[in-house]
Amino acid sequence: QVQLVESGGGLVQAGGSLSLSCEASGRTFTSGTMAWFRQAPGLEREFVASWSGGSAYYADSVKGRFTISRDNAKKSVSLQMNSLKPEDTAVYYCALDWDYCYGYECTYARYYDYWGQGTQVTVSS
Repeated sequence: QVQLVESGGGLVQAGGSLSLSCEASGRTFTSGTMAWFRQAPGLEREFVASWSGGSAYYADSVKGRFTISRDNAKKSVSLQMNSLKPEDTAVYYCALDWDYCYGYECTYARYYDYWGQGTQVTVSS
């Protein structure tokens, strides 16, 4: 059994920065893929970024602004968000999968086995 816990969400003004963190616990394992998704009110869940096999993959909407990083020793993944926009406002979810993925296949929510409870990110205009 694996539990994912996100932290770092909050309120920030447009153009500002925020850093999210997700830590896995409850089971000893070597993670294959960890990723971030987000969901805004009234919208579908969307892929943000993933880390798998030492490679990062980003949604076009956040590329150049967000950076994902993985700490295998701590079983955690972080998301550094810069130049935030109001449209980035959403609940951000951490996800984990046992296997590795490549590129676009990392964007499918059904690929992931475990999910965190989410953390709210609000960007004011």
